[in-house]
Amino acid sequence: VQLQASGGGLVTAGGSLRLSCAVSGRTVSNYAMGWFRQAPGKEREFVAAIRPGGKTYYLDFVKGRFTISRDNAKDLVYLQMDNLKPEDTAVYFCALDNLFRSSVQDSNYYMRRSTYDYWGQGTQVTVSS
Repeated sequence: VQLQASGGGLVTAGGSLRLSCAVSGRTVSNYAMGWFRQAPGKEREFVAAIRPGGKTYYLDFVKGRFTISRDNAKDLVYLQMDNLKPEDTAVYFCALDNLFRSSVQDSNYYMRRSTYDYWGQGTQVTVSS
């Protein structure tokens, strides 16, 4: 299983970026997918997740600005980021939970780093003020 994140870059505050995560070895519609980020000197934190059935979860700070989605035909997962803020600057990672068609109802499950078994290499997002 391999995950390849892309789409990061430098943007001014208020701008937008769309991150992509290409998955090989798994069909994304059958697995929970998450996006996490890590800023310098900070721990990796949850950003967004999408369950096999399509239910989504978001970090409070990004609600209303970020949208997670997927293209089942292409095994791609996206993170659309709008109205970016300097505080969003971080390396962004996509991740896959290897539990087939997870039916876990606890939202905290999808927000934990330990839930995810496979990780992409990260893509840098820098937001200037």
